[in-house]
Amino acid sequence: MTAAPGRRSSTFTRLLRHGFTDASAAERLLDSPELALLRDDPVLLEALGATADPDLALLGLVRLLEAQQSPGARRELLDTLISSKPLRDRLLGVLGASTALADHLTRHPDDWQALVMYEAYDLHPGVEEFEAGLAEAADPVSLRVAYRRCLLSIAARDVCGTTGVAESAAELADLATATLRAALGIAEAAAPEDAGLCRLAVIAMGKCGGHELNYVSDVDVIFVGEATEGTDETKAVRAATRLASHMMRICSETTVEGSIWPVDANLRPEGRNGPLVRTLSSHLAYYQRWAKTWEFQALLKARPVAGDLDLGEEYVAAVQPLVWKAAERENFVPDVQKMRRRVVENIPVAEVDRQLKLGPGGLRDVEFAVQLLQLVHGRADTSLRSGTTLDALKALAAGGYVGRADAAQLDEAYRFLRSLEHRIQLFRLRRTHLVPEDEAELRRIGRSLGLRKDPVADLHREWRRHAGVVRRLHEKLFYRPLLDAVAQLATGEARLSTEAARERMVALGYADPASALRHLEALASGVTRKAAIQRTLLPVLLGWFADSADPDAGLLNFRKVSDALGKTPWYLRLLRDEGAAAQNLARVLSAGRLAPDLLMRAPEAVALLGDGDGGGLEPRSRAHLEQEILAAVKRADGGAQAVTAARGVRRRELFRTAAADIVGSYGTEEQPAEADQGALVDRVGGAVSDLTAATLAGTLRAVVRDGWGDDLPTRFAIIGMGRFGGHELGYGSDADVLFVHEPRDGVDEREASEAASKVVSEMRRLLQISSADPPLLIDADLRPEGKSGPLVRTLKSYEAYYRRWALTWESHALLRAEPVAGDEELGRRFIELIDPLRYPADGLADEAVREIRRLKARMESERLPRGADPKLHAKLGPGGLSDVEWTVQLMQLRHGSTEPGLRTTRTREALAAARIAGLLADEDAAILDEAWVLATRVRNAVMLVRGRAADTFPSDPRELAAVGRYLGYGPGHVGDMLDGYRRTARRARGVVEELFYGAAER
Repeated sequence: MTAAPGRRSSTFTRLLRHGFTDASAAERLLDSPELALLRDDPVLLEALGATADPDLALLGLVRLLEAQQSPGARRELLDTLISSKPLRDRLLGVLGASTALADHLTRHPDDWQALVMYEAYDLHPGVEEFEAGLAEAADPVSLRVAYRRCLLSIAARDVCGTTGVAESAAELADLATATLRAALGIAEAAAPEDAGLCRLAVIAMGKCGGHELNYVSDVDVIFVGEATEGTDETKAVRAATRLASHMMRICSETTVEGSIWPVDANLRPEGRNGPLVRTLSSHLAYYQRWAKTWEFQALLKARPVAGDLDLGEEYVAAVQPLVWKAAERENFVPDVQKMRRRVVENIPVAEVDRQLKLGPGGLRDVEFAVQLLQLVHGRADTSLRSGTTLDALKALAAGGYVGRADAAQLDEAYRFLRSLEHRIQLFRLRRTHLVPEDEAELRRIGRSLGLRKDPVADLHREWRRHAGVVRRLHEKLFYRPLLDAVAQLATGEARLSTEAARERMVALGYADPASALRHLEALASGVTRKAAIQRTLLPVLLGWFADSADPDAGLLNFRKVSDALGKTPWYLRLLRDEGAAAQNLARVLSAGRLAPDLLMRAPEAVALLGDGDGGGLEPRSRAHLEQEILAAVKRADGGAQAVTAARGVRRRELFRTAAADIVGSYGTEEQPAEADQGALVDRVGGAVSDLTAATLAGTLRAVVRDGWGDDLPTRFAIIGMGRFGGHELGYGSDADVLFVHEPRDGVDEREASEAASKVVSEMRRLLQISSADPPLLIDADLRPEGKSGPLVRTLKSYEAYYRRWALTWESHALLRAEPVAGDEELGRRFIELIDPLRYPADGLADEAVREIRRLKARMESERLPRGADPKLHAKLGPGGLSDVEWTVQLMQLRHGSTEPGLRTTRTREALAAARIAGLLADEDAAILDEAWVLATRVRNAVMLVRGRAADTFPSDPRELAAVGRYLGYGPGHVGDMLDGYRRTARRARGVVEELFYGAAER
């Protein structure tokens, strides 16, 4: 067959046309003595070209012929191959799809005869047929040979299309059942005494239990043991454990014939830490008291397969009632969804895009979605109680629990993904769920799935298409039928009953399912464009609401926003087209009262939640805010209207800050929650402080213009104090300030003082007028002489007072003083005046230190609310804000004159500077910083959740859970949150005891 130099042989060309990639190697194989009789047979080439990998199939055929033990055996194989199309298709199909099965045939060259002929009953064998195929296996080695022989027949039917993927998976599960029985029989034959002492049932779990096994998969089992009559239970359980262990080794250990598959018993109570075998009563005691939600989910697929089947049936009958009550457990849906997210998070980054089983849009997404619906509705509807994913999906669609179109798409996607998984595993019979990267492997897999034109490109396209369907539908599957149950749409499809819809809403965490369904009906009914878009959005919004502590509030607030803005074209377009807007809105509406209240007063602020021209959620600078507010003041008619405009900007920006804080704390599908809690605190404190300063600047301009025109007869400055001066304002903080003025040249001091006093009074009045906008309370109690002193003083008056009368507490308070509005030059001179007071050149005298300690002790005893738990009071409790701030401020008073880094109004900056200066250890600084950030976050959380300020955790369970979600604790972990706070505060108090109350000079 040698071609003339420079020319391709006709065989070479035909080989390429039939799908061979290495035609030269194929020519050499066809020239081998083993194929001499078939060298020019067109039937052989045609059959090889129909396989997934013609090169591999031809090589496997030559190896099989070489392995035949005599020329007669070789001739018999060749004759049958040519004369019998069924054998030709099956044998070459297997050889072209699996090197592992080709290796088996080479080691056992007579096993090809198992593929020669199928009777009708052979086309769909069950457990009995496979038991017959394994009957002669008397030891682990012969069991492996017989197992591979049976596997060969399953694979042959699979690759030839005689059976579909669901039938192949069922046959693999039946073969596993027969293998477990054979292995247990071998173990019992080896230890008849143990077999006589106990009854042992093997319960299949996972894919084996669900009758949907892979080619290579762990076979998940649970063992149940009981004593035979007259046998001590302890001895019986030990005997059963020995038998179970031996059975597992028979299947799992590697011999000269390889292994079968691992038997995994880790789904048993307590997992690897629990006993391998338990009695039925021990199983029930565990499930009734200790089992987690995922364990009941796993029991959906429990099926007795080997050993004492009567005992196995007793076990299943006993646990099933517990399975169908699982949906009543607190946080059931969040628990299931959180477990799914945890699975995805644990996938190595390099593998996520190739994960066929666990990755987004993978097999597990379909299985989780189906199992979730089964657990919610299977208690009332026994037709849903199937362990097989596709059967359960079909039942869910038939009952109206899933839309038929959605179910059909998921069914198609699941079958494709399982087929792809089968083909990947079949090649080497190795357990893997990763789509290979090698192009030759992808070509073989694509061809095996019928993609012949461009196998690699077509395979990638089909895989991504089906994965996209799963990603799009798997979560909506749970929520979309709720809309169909209430929306007045076309008839013709089974609907979720009212009771089933109520069950599902309860499972999602809705406290008032009836009201929730009424909201859904109002939002989703009708034929308007608004209703159509909302029907598209609501399935995923319901999922996001359910991921919050108060789904009812989220849905109610969404209805309010929709009622206010539903006819506005940009609103619906924003939610539909802006990637982040819908999820951001869901988070904001269900996280508490403050942000929704701010939004309801001006719903158009929802535009801020998008990614585009609304400005997004990034905080705006003080200069930008001040510029906008001053421009609004300039356009207004009169002081009242001007301040109303300024307060409107403040309301919008408070919403922006709160929304950004909520989204950053919860995270989104695209962006995880902010890991740096300190950064979240700094962002809120800075944004609210800048906004307050800009609002005061605008109000000052409005009041001066309304009363005096362009120029006030006195220079006027506002000095921020406390958290305001420290850029640490929370959502509910008052604005602590001092007012200072200085008469202009030629102006009488009395006239200047009267003007300044009128400015202060009018600013306070306008900022507190009841309106749709939240008030801004101005607190000037830190002024000289406190509430007894004048609201506003001249700079000279401040100087005279501080020089003669200043008390230690006033020097302490001035540490946070910073000009925030008004005359910049006057503000700068005020700071120059007070710097020697707050950073005394000689530090603090011992008496002053003792005075500060007495003040703090008195404040803790007098101001802590009666009945409050001090350990959970974020401001005044041990390790709270006051502890940390007074400790830092004592170091500032002592060392600020010599350590420039301490001359800051910000707590965290001062703490960092003290650490750098060696005034406290790195570890102590970290402990104080963590406690201060956490306490600040708690106060912010309480304000966001309750809509009013408080310094301690709320008592209402829902509000407490919402605070927990904001702080990063999942459903059901409120206790962990409180313990975590106490622990953090306790560590901080230990540092405070040493640094603030200790005798050592620092």
